[in-house]
Amino acid sequence: MENIEALRRQLLEGLVIPAHPLALRKDRSFDEVSQARLSRYYLDCGAGGLAVGVHTTQFAIHDPRVGLLEPVLRLACEIARGRSHRDTVLVAGLCGDTQQVTVEAELARSIGYDVGLLSLGAMKDASERDVLDHCLRASEIIPLFGFYLQPAVGGRVLSYRFWRDFCELPNVVAIKIAPFNRYQTLDVVRALHDSHRLDEIALYTGNDDSILVDLCSEYFLGETHANRPVRFQGGLLGHWACWTHTAVELHRRCQRVFKLSPDESTTELRELLRLSHQITDMNAAIFDAANRFHGCIAGIQEVLYGQGLIESNCCLDEQETLSPGQAEEIDRVQRLYPHLIDDMYVSRWMDGQEKNG
Repeated sequence: MENIEALRRQLLEGLVIPAHPLALRKDRSFDEVSQARLSRYYLDCGAGGLAVGVHTTQFAIHDPRVGLLEPVLRLACEIARGRSHRDTVLVAGLCGDTQQVTVEAELARSIGYDVGLLSLGAMKDASERDVLDHCLRASEIIPLFGFYLQPAVGGRVLSYRFWRDFCELPNVVAIKIAPFNRYQTLDVVRALHDSHRLDEIALYTGNDDSILVDLCSEYFLGETHANRPVRFQGGLLGHWACWTHTAVELHRRCQRVFKLSPDESTTELRELLRLSHQITDMNAAIFDAANRFHGCIAGIQEVLYGQGLIESNCCLDEQETLSPGQAEEIDRVQRLYPHLIDDMYVSRWMDGQEKNG
């Protein structure tokens, strides 16, 4: 991205940003061929960004002993920048204490990433003031994508006051809201509303349990500096790491609904809300909500493996597997909601990849 203002404009337009998984062989070694195939699939589906090194990519790659952070970041960048997708917004996941985060931010920036998505898992016991200082240090190196991650998978609860102060950091360009909690989601929405930075900071849903509800909602919380409601522009989602072709079309429909006449928008909203509950049912299966999200990464891997996009469903951690009954739940939702999966698209796309060498 040429400059931070261009980055802001692109994020504010609204993008589908899949959280990129990690492709492994059956022996748990890095599968570069499948990894590159996944990146091409997302981009050809119409995704406007890729988030790499995030929770779905498996936080273990940030361990220097694993040695995968740089090669995984670099490969996605090469795919995105080397094709006709040069305007793809590249988001690098940043983890660890302040020292580690600054090193990772420098690495991401040197490779060609546009923005850093900052996980606060290592700051669970820090004061909110210290967390804010931590964010400031990262934002001085690379534009920042805020990240409110649910506690069940390593996040922490943060106050409205924290998010209000976070919105004042000059190099913040977006916030991913993913606490899976409506009250905490509203804290961030209200903080952005009160900051008067609606024209500078984009909101992205990470609430995989309420994707379409977020994308179809308008928040009227009093007068705003921009004289318009607060809305989610797009999503940065683990759920969108699979069935991505369908996700892109649903995102387009959500964006269009605000441009329709009242009668047309009412009809479309009713249909989107009907679909929203089906998508939440699908997410419960792939994210393993019944077992406190133990199999959330393994569920995504299982879907991609079943479609032939990756060569195995393995994770780096041998304990990170499907929960008992999760495979059956994934089969159930795919049978019930064939209109929300993209198996036919993937099959045609894979045939095209083979023909093109």
